[in-house]
Amino acid sequence: MKLPTEFTPKFFSVIQEGITKAQLQQDILSGIIVGIVALPLAIAFAIASGVSPEKGLITAILGGFIISAFGGSRVQIGGPTGAFIVIVFGIIQKYGVDGLTVATLIAGFMMLGMGFLRFGSLLKYVPHPLIVGFTSGIAVIIFSSQIRDFFGFKIEKVPPEFIEKWISYGEHIHSINFTALIIGLSTILITVFMPRITAKIPGSLAAIILCTLIVQVFSLPIDTIETKFGEIPNTLPKPQFNMPSFEQIKSLLSPAFAIAFLGSIESLLSAVVADGMIGSKHRSNMELIAQGFANIVSSVFGGIPATGAIARTATNVKNGGRTPVSGIVHALVLLIIMLVAAPYAKLIPLACLAGILLVVAYNMSEWHNFKSVYKGNFTTELFY
Repeated sequence: MKLPTEFTPKFFSVIQEGITKAQLQQDILSGIIVGIVALPLAIAFAIASGVSPEKGLITAILGGFIISAFGGSRVQIGGPTGAFIVIVFGIIQKYGVDGLTVATLIAGFMMLGMGFLRFGSLLKYVPHPLIVGFTSGIAVIIFSSQIRDFFGFKIEKVPPEFIEKWISYGEHIHSINFTALIIGLSTILITVFMPRITAKIPGSLAAIILCTLIVQVFSLPIDTIETKFGEIPNTLPKPQFNMPSFEQIKSLLSPAFAIAFLGSIESLLSAVVADGMIGSKHRSNMELIAQGFANIVSSVFGGIPATGAIARTATNVKNGGRTPVSGIVHALVLLIIMLVAAPYAKLIPLACLAGILLVVAYNMSEWHNFKSVYKGNFTTELFY
């Protein structure tokens, strides 16, 4: 029995239609560029979420591959995103890493169900002002979570509560590490201004390379990934699955729903934004099914929630990506980097990653949209 077109992955349709040699080359090139852009973000999002850096890479590799190969968008790039930092961190604080794994697994099955029940077309009716406020709130929390590493404060454990967190920063203002501050500021400047110099080298990657070299050559006294997390594994872990108890499942239904709902909204928003950029139309229900499958696999391999990433998807489009091949190549590039360059990634300064995340928080802040929301100049649908 032939499945309806809405349940056919875009990659399968593209293969049937055929890909020209010129487009294939462009997709491969775009995938390489996006893979390089995704590297520092995957590591930074994992650390900010409260897990070890390799979990971000695992998510970007496995989740990114599945979302591109089986999703409903031609150009969607999947992996860990900043929107999940707050949710993941909160789940880990309350339920631990094992709880996060179970919640991500449950969320994956929820997203599968939403896709098969054709909920994809319904999620577009979330009010735009709600999304603006939500993403802005996440941006503020991400910003707050990076202050310790950005300034190099000597705080053993930062309070999870927002107000207490800033009180703690104030109490430790005397412990500023000016070396870390300079590295963090340099990272922001390089990330922001590198595109004005050349668009061929991602600003975040240039910042990581330069700042890591400076810290290592001059033996600067600041924290790195190695000093906080140790070695970064250079192999993918073996899949593990422990059947959760009924009580564990029941207690994690709420966090799982938060992951599933946010992941669905962000992924479909990213897909629609991409549609507008390339003049295409994604298959929303197939996209949800792929997102669900990606999160199930990510959880089994010890990763964190995966979803469509708007910024990386836009980078893919701007570099000529037009088929899912670019997203698949992006995942393979990350895999190669993990296998080959993991011993060097551990040398990255935490202040550098904090600087990158501060730029991410600014870009997520949606401050420019508040004016239009205040004037009532917005659509009642999320996808505009």
